[in-house]
Amino acid sequence: MKEFGYRRATDVSGAVALLDGDPGARFLGGGTNLVDLMKSGVERPSLLVDVRELPLGGIESTAEGGLRIGATVSNSDLAADGEVRRRYPLLAQAVLAGASGQLRNMATVGGNLLQRTRCGYFTDVSRPCNKRVPGSGCPAIQGEHHNHAILGASPHCVAVHPSDMGVALAALDAVVTYRTAQGEGRLPLTDFYLPVGDSPHRETALPPGALITGVVLPPAPVAAHSRYRKVRERASYAFAIGSVAAALAVEGGTVRQVRLALGAVASHPWRARAAEAALTGRPATPASFTAAAEAELATAAPLPHNGYKVTLLHNLMVAVLTELTQEATR
Repeated sequence: MKEFGYRRATDVSGAVALLDGDPGARFLGGGTNLVDLMKSGVERPSLLVDVRELPLGGIESTAEGGLRIGATVSNSDLAADGEVRRRYPLLAQAVLAGASGQLRNMATVGGNLLQRTRCGYFTDVSRPCNKRVPGSGCPAIQGEHHNHAILGASPHCVAVHPSDMGVALAALDAVVTYRTAQGEGRLPLTDFYLPVGDSPHRETALPPGALITGVVLPPAPVAAHSRYRKVRERASYAFAIGSVAAALAVEGGTVRQVRLALGAVASHPWRARAAEAALTGRPATPASFTAAAEAELATAAPLPHNGYKVTLLHNLMVAVLTELTQEATR
């Protein structure tokens, strides 16, 4: 591991100033992903700025009726928060579906948003990877790609984003807040991650040196009836091979409002806009759910070894929407 400096920040302005003065510096939250990448040589920071003691650890209601979640809130505390569980249960479910209890105790909301792909070619510095070394190639396309993207990929990268939390936040229209040396900023989560295109090494729209300060959840009554379901290759803990975050409001047998997002299918949490448009105002029936899933997956472009994901995500969407409908009518 390359030698690096370490500073502990005690206020937001000081943390931002430390990073602003050193392009090789990185913010350190729980370190559950960054430190692993440092050990493998993928990340080689000159300085780690520890942000765990910044006053960004609270969860509070907003004047608009939503929630503001601080960037250093741990995943465990987020999943256990009473208001999150009552008003946005799919978010608590998504967090609990990720990693182990020990990792959730360390991991933070801000760090979760910035975690990197677990593509084996990205984490192996002896192999080419356009995300790690622009222009070096994407061996996953011809190699091992059974858990890679089926939506929104490009010839330059087919890696998927690993976050469970991010999928729930995408369904909830969350907004990421940040601070730079120039001031504060906000990014809707659906704009936070950049399309992979021909520059997969550019993953987020955050300005250089930006510190994530929190996430704002707008009021969303539909989210009180919601679910996150994840399919993975082992029961203990593993990254998703497919996941669905769904919230559904049904009145008189008709879908009045629906929120849908998919995980492990693209380089970012995938908001299922086509499925939502196909379903809103339609009968809440398996036929409608099937049509919505088909609409969303019509643009899927699987590789030879991950075609199973199209069927998996189709069935997952139909199953979760069916269960939510049955629960709403009991």
